[in-house]
Amino acid sequence: MTWPDDAVADGTASTPAHPSRVALFKAIRTDRTGPEATRLLQLAHDDAPFVRRGALNLLLDLAGERHWPEAVDAAEARLGDPDEAVRRQAAHFFGHHGEPAQVLAALGELTDPVVRTLLARALGPTAAQLTDDGLASVRFLAHLETLRAVPATRWHRLDTALLDDVREAAHHLDDLGRRWGRALYGLGREHETYALVARLLADPATRDIGADLAREACHDWRAAPVRLLPLLVRHRGRRVTPALDAALATAAISRAASRTHGSLLAEVPFAPSPRARQPASAPTAYDSTAAAALLATKPVGITRLAHAREIFAALLDAGPLTFRQAAQLYNLTFRRAGRSQAECAPLWLRHAGPAVLPRLLALMTPHLADYAIGESYLAGLARMGGHARPALPAVTALIDRRTRIPVNDSTRDAEMRLDENLLAAALTTRRAILADEVPQPHAQPSAPASPAPPTRTSPR
Repeated sequence: MTWPDDAVADGTASTPAHPSRVALFKAIRTDRTGPEATRLLQLAHDDAPFVRRGALNLLLDLAGERHWPEAVDAAEARLGDPDEAVRRQAAHFFGHHGEPAQVLAALGELTDPVVRTLLARALGPTAAQLTDDGLASVRFLAHLETLRAVPATRWHRLDTALLDDVREAAHHLDDLGRRWGRALYGLGREHETYALVARLLADPATRDIGADLAREACHDWRAAPVRLLPLLVRHRGRRVTPALDAALATAAISRAASRTHGSLLAEVPFAPSPRARQPASAPTAYDSTAAAALLATKPVGITRLAHAREIFAALLDAGPLTFRQAAQLYNLTFRRAGRSQAECAPLWLRHAGPAVLPRLLALMTPHLADYAIGESYLAGLARMGGHARPALPAVTALIDRRTRIPVNDSTRDAEMRLDENLLAAALTTRRAILADEVPQPHAQPSAPASPAPPTRTSPR
């Protein structure tokens, strides 16, 4: 059995999609007591540190959600390894896959501060038992976990304990500011976060921690960039650190912060966060003849259509839709949520008249906060103008949020930018609705379960 040894030693077992990795993973996932699994466990104790590191990495990749006692034992045996990287990998594996009682017992016996900190991080809420530990980073994690779970009457005492340990704890916790920020966000302590940032930035020994916390706050709270950008500029000074520059770049993503503090930003050189590239899309012009010809090639049951807005607008400008065209617009509007629906809803309003408005708004307003398609729906409401006034509460609720809209993107800065885009779109939509005075009935009828089919119109 030389191929597992060779694959671990030359790194091919750690190379995505490499045949050696595929074969090893298939064999071990099929039988965790088989010869391949047994050999990989043995390689975690190899004489060469790089082999031990490779074996532990593979064990971590293979562990998944299933309990693997033999791998946990192998990791525990390497917690005191002479190689620091091996100790870190072993602590990461053992902390996340060992039983909490095992991890707590190991914490009581070990002395390496890095390993002990990694184990405490992996414990999660169980770390709250360690508030009397002798290591500041472990105590900090313990107090932070305690803070998450206790009533507000105990917050002040825990805040003090965290501040007492923050300088020393930072030696072994490289993400201290981010963790602190997440805990405060979970408790809804927005203004306490701003006060803490100011205190940490004022002390050169904790300035980078304050910058990390400020950046986390900007990711979490919409008002944070406006509140914190002047502090970041003030404390940036001559000794520029990556943490301060990163926090400043993040705060500058905020349109409100850039408007409010534009003069400050102009005086401070820093690397701005890269802007997301917007796809270039020139509007396509259609006349009614070209639009009709294009729709004639599409099925009646169509639910997606590029340039639907321009196509149907050209037809509606020329006169009423044919029955077939109306059926196509109906299916685009009512059959599937997405950009086509958002574009076509104002066109269906134009075709069918204000009586269909409640149905359209019932379709559109649930999607306003969707980071993938919300801007399209907001643009649709804006095109409806004053007709969309019943949707104002939903638009205003989007604007009035204090926290960022939960989104999923490649980085926290990118996620913040998506929220900023939605906020800007909502503000534009509100202005468009309020600027267009359309008489509204005193009461809107409730939306029916399903829209009525299109009304036949005389063909052109």
